[in-house]
Parts: sequence; structure tokens; C-alpha cells
Amino acid sequence: MAVTILLADDHRIFRDGLRPLLEAQDDLEVVAEAETGPDALEAARTHRPDVAVLDISMPGMTGLEVARRLAVDAPSVRVVFLSMHSDRRYVVEALRSGARGYLLKDAGFDELLAAVRAVAEDHVYLGHTVREQVIRDYIHIADVEESPVLAALSTREREVLKLLAEGLGTKQIAERLAISAKTVETHRKGVMDKLEIRSVAELTRLAIREGLTPLD
Repeated sequence: MAVTILLADDHRIFRDGLRPLLEAQDDLEVVAEAETGPDALEAARTHRPDVAVLDISMPGMTGLEVARRLAVDAPSVRVVFLSMHSDRRYVVEALRSGARGYLLKDAGFDELLAAVRAVAEDHVYLGHTVREQVIRDYIHIADVEESPVLAALSTREREVLKLLAEGLGTKQIAERLAISAKTVETHRKGVMDKLEIRSVAELTRLAIREGLTPLD
């Protein structure tokens, strides 16, 4: 039986190029396409494909949010992100959203085939260009979580603190973490209250001292 696939990307020319390549494989079948996040979510709920190949940046709803909702509404649909974002934060956030695979759009078609087939068999697949980044990130997070100073913070609060220390504004952090600006402000207030800090400059110094973000 063929592995059924949902292909979701806001660029039609990209979908038009990828679909025939996938369908040329005897064991793969594209059963639906979507251009926006909400359409991808609806298509996944309706068709229940084995694998949903999603972009992260889509109109209406990010691929990350689609993956989070599918993890609850249709857990049998396994998500592979095919993205232009190589930043390891996107990779980690994608895995936290419930995705089983992540590779970059400049990967070869053979790698996408390997990812789809692996994820369909309930394995995790990371493109070779992002594996090292993910490993380094998880090692770094594990080190940070042992810090007694930061122990009072939630995982999301640590993420917001790290991005604030790196100079990102509220809107940029909201986009990076796929949350609202209001939620970012709430987490920032929570961090400052818990750590008894009153300025971003102090937050930055603390983040560097605790190894949450590098000096450079």
C-alpha cells in the first residue's frame, strides 16, 4: 500500500515541481495539497495522510501551529518539515511541535524520499545539515536547565530570556516562537519578576553569565 502524502507550501510552483516527482515513486501517493496553514490543517483532518510535508512559513497559520494541532486532532498524521530555515531554533521548535522529520529545501530529492519513508514507518528523520545543530542545541539546553538561578523559569520563559538577551524585540520573538506578542510580554514580565530584574540590560548580563547565550 502506498504512503499517502499531504503537500503544503504557499508557493504553487514549488508544489507543482515536487508533486510529480513524489508520485513517480511506486510507493508514494500525494492525496492533497494546501497553500495556507488553515487549509493544510483541514486537508490533514479530512484526508488523514500518512505523512504531511509542511513548510514552516505559511499564510494564516504557521506550519508549527499546524503540527501542534495535528498532534492532538490527528496524531496518526506524521509531519515532515521541508523548510528554508536552517536556524537550529526552528528545528528544535519543530520537534517540540510533534514533527517527526525536518530537512532544508536545498536538500536533494533523495533525502526527501528517505525522510518521508522513514517517518511513515514511525522513525525520526533529520536532514544531514541540521543534525549537528540539533545535538548541540539539546546539549546546551541540558546544561542551562541545571543552573540553579534559572531553575524557577519555565522552558518557554528561558527561551524568551535567551532571545531577549540576543537583542530580539517582542515582535521578532513572537515570530520566532510562533506565539503572540502579548504572550511574549507576559513571559518577559514573569522572568523579570521571578529573577527580580528590572531591565533588559540586566537580563542580558544574567543570560551570558549563566551560559544561556554566548558573549558574541
